[in-house]
Amino acid sequence: MSLPQAETETSPSSTEQTIYRDLPATQTGVLLISIAIVALCGIVYELIIGTVSSYLMGNSVYQFSLTIGFFMFSMGIGSYLSKFIADRLVQYFIYVEMALAVVGGICSLSLFLTFPFTPALYTGVMFAFILTIGTLVGLEIPLLTRILAEAAGTRRSIANVMSLDYIGALVGSVAFPLLLLPSLGLVASSFAIGLINIFIAFLNIVWLRNYLENPRRLIMLTGAIFVLLAGLTLMGSKLTAFAQHHLYFDEIIWQKHTPYQNLVVTRDVPLRDLRLFIDGNLQFSQRDEYRYHESLVHPLMNWTSGQAEQVLVLGGGDGLAVRELLKYPSVKNIDLVDIDPEMTSLGMQFPPLVKINAGSLSDPKVHIHNQDAFVFINRTDTRYDRIILDFPDPHNEAIAKLYSVEFFSMLSHHMSEDAALITQSSSPFFSRRTFWSIRHTLDAVFPETSSFHVTIPSFGDWGFNIASMKKGGGLKGLPGDLKFLSPERFAAAQIFGRDVERIGNPIINSIFEPKLYQIYLDDLLNGPLAAEHQRTN
Repeated sequence: MSLPQAETETSPSSTEQTIYRDLPATQTGVLLISIAIVALCGIVYELIIGTVSSYLMGNSVYQFSLTIGFFMFSMGIGSYLSKFIADRLVQYFIYVEMALAVVGGICSLSLFLTFPFTPALYTGVMFAFILTIGTLVGLEIPLLTRILAEAAGTRRSIANVMSLDYIGALVGSVAFPLLLLPSLGLVASSFAIGLINIFIAFLNIVWLRNYLENPRRLIMLTGAIFVLLAGLTLMGSKLTAFAQHHLYFDEIIWQKHTPYQNLVVTRDVPLRDLRLFIDGNLQFSQRDEYRYHESLVHPLMNWTSGQAEQVLVLGGGDGLAVRELLKYPSVKNIDLVDIDPEMTSLGMQFPPLVKINAGSLSDPKVHIHNQDAFVFINRTDTRYDRIILDFPDPHNEAIAKLYSVEFFSMLSHHMSEDAALITQSSSPFFSRRTFWSIRHTLDAVFPETSSFHVTIPSFGDWGFNIASMKKGGGLKGLPGDLKFLSPERFAAAQIFGRDVERIGNPIINSIFEPKLYQIYLDDLLNGPLAAEHQRTN
């Protein structure tokens, strides 16, 4: 189809000033709808990349800050490049939508498939997607603004474009956590948003075909991209399983993306090994979890001479720590606080896990509270004899607050006179500064603290810190039927070698100065684990 006569004039500036002047109201409406959808898709792509990077790399503040910052920067690049497009504005807008549908649609799956290789490769691919998608989004708005400015005047077009752009961004930012992520997951969400982009391209081809060169060819191309993305969306669960296989290697037998985290259970049949992963991080392995949970529970339960009747477990939704606690007849009540109801449901209802935790979460002594630990501690009136902190490592600021001086102080106000608490504290070998910073933070709140570490094959050298409300604490004995821990083994566990012993000037972690997660990430990037990774790769 030939272009309108106005677009064939020789002067680009003349073309730009006249071709869209008489744009009908219906076609103007299509362009205005396109603006809102463009903004929606752009913000969702940004959220997808930030979320994937947070899951895989940790430190959500860092990942989202990088994603948002470079996305905005690349949008500026796209806006600058738009000035070199002098005519055929609708045609170029459709080309941009096609490219955005493909690149944005595959971004999530590509990032998951890249991660198992090297951090440097993942980071490079991540920035490539951010810069490419941001540049394409940055191209779209100026092109549409120029078309509408010619049709309705600059003042009105800028007002319409900016208001619809903000509205679209709001809808996208709300729809992502409430609708897309829970129902589709990360991989299928990116395909679905790609479908929306290609639909907008198709809509503009149909309604603005008089301003296009060879619209039939464009329709065929958008149709091919639509079929590709639709097929990928329908295969979303299989592609997600394929990507997860590259992350976990073992067979995935259960997985769910919750509003709080991504839960995955894997099984190695020959080794009879069930494993739980949260956001890609291993939480336990069936083969050696008893080492971890015996060390987490039994030294604490025998640390002081006072009876432990009221026990608080923060985290531990798998029920494995509770299993060990129920071995003590003196325990009358166990409050288990885990923010994610899917995690505690898994511990109560998933048969392979129920078999491992001996059905502990269904015991009448156990009361489950699906709340944020901060909220629970602020509202409870109970004074506890023992408190167990079984949180993940402080790989982001949300978890790091649970290792802060403020949170430890809050806990101390809900502890009885002879009470004690224990917290898993990461590895003194792989994250040495993190481990001793947690100990130093406990020192700022409690009169007496103690540290020990044990070997857990799935994790390596792993550390724990105990804090008590008064001095004079120490191991009073241990049950004789434990599979791993004994008084002699515990005495040895309190000795630290030179490469893991306490280092000078550890920080006190505070909510107001949240440095712990930065230290943790630096430990992983620059510590023995990073050196070993570089050596083997």
